Amino acid sequence: MSLRRISAAEAIARLGEFSAVVDARSESEYAEDRLPGAVNWPSLNDAERASIGTEYKQVSPFAARRRGAILVARNVAGHVERELLDKDREWRPLVYCWRGGHRSGALALVLDQIGFSVNVIEGGYREFRRAVVADLETLPARFTLQVVAGPTGSGKSRLLGALAAAGAQVLDLEALAAHRGSVLGPLPDQAQPSQKAFETRIWQQLRAFDPARPVFVEAESRTIGRLRVPESLLERLRGAPCLAVEMPLEARVRLLIEDYAHLVADAEALCALLSRLRELRGTATVERWQALARAGDFPTLVRELLAEHYDPIYARSTARNFSRFGQAEAVPLDDGEAPTLARAAQALARRTVWTPPGPEGVLP
Repeated sequence: MSLRRISAAEAIARLGEFSAVVDARSESEYAEDRLPGAVNWPSLNDAERASIGTEYKQVSPFAARRRGAILVARNVAGHVERELLDKDREWRPLVYCWRGGHRSGALALVLDQIGFSVNVIEGGYREFRRAVVADLETLPARFTLQVVAGPTGSGKSRLLGALAAAGAQVLDLEALAAHRGSVLGPLPDQAQPSQKAFETRIWQQLRAFDPARPVFVEAESRTIGRLRVPESLLERLRGAPCLAVEMPLEARVRLLIEDYAHLVADAEALCALLSRLRELRGTATVERWQALARAGDFPTLVRELLAEHYDPIYARSTARNFSRFGQAEAVPLDDGEAPTLARAAQALARRTVWTPPGPEGVLP
């Protein structure tokens, strides 16, 4: 039998060594954020936690702890029966809860008594979160970022995907945020993660990169949907060298109609999103755009949105926020088709010679 308490730093350094990472918190705590790859075995679920908390305040701490022990024992027994019957004694879990206390302790004790080698994070998720926040202050400075810029519909996200397929290091913030970054950006049937989970995803991605190689990342604003890009990463983005993706207007129109097929198929959902532009573009303009959507004239709608809304905003924002955009290298794309993107990505990944950041992340 072997039960060890380890620091969050040690747990992070050894994440790949454990057979499983087990989150003993409730389902809502787990959904908000968790360690990479963690599975959820709640010692108390949300309803039970609320009930015990009420009893603690309104009856007595002793009564609450007594009933909590019954519920925890029952839940842990269920996890053992459901999850562990096929595990041999070499199975080595890492267990944590909010602060590394009662909930993870109860589960870890049973696993230890069975004979598994168990590690528990001292300080629990709270200490892991503190480590992520601290790392995000310094990690971006370790990398040479190459910002992929260009107007809406020019194929930036598709190019990032092609770069990843070509073996380049890619930080796709919109994919991590589950949002395309504009008023029409929410993804169908996919909610955005919490701010904490978004930051954990970025942290996990950055930790996997090689600092000796460049990281391609799309030019982003401070927020993607309702999520904020970490300030240290945003600062690095805004000072990084840029690539300016260029695509003919009609190819951009086709690309956007393809990428937003879920809105093309649901004109009323599109109209509801367009309503958010009334303050910026005026009621008459938005109503004209809504009429085009309801009539199914999506090419005209997209051309007008680009000319009157997206392109002017993008030009101002890029010039203001990305200090090296004026020296950007052009990346011309005839269209957004896979062969075109693959050729451009392979050329970028193959031919460019990169210089890693100097001391304290300053580019030479």
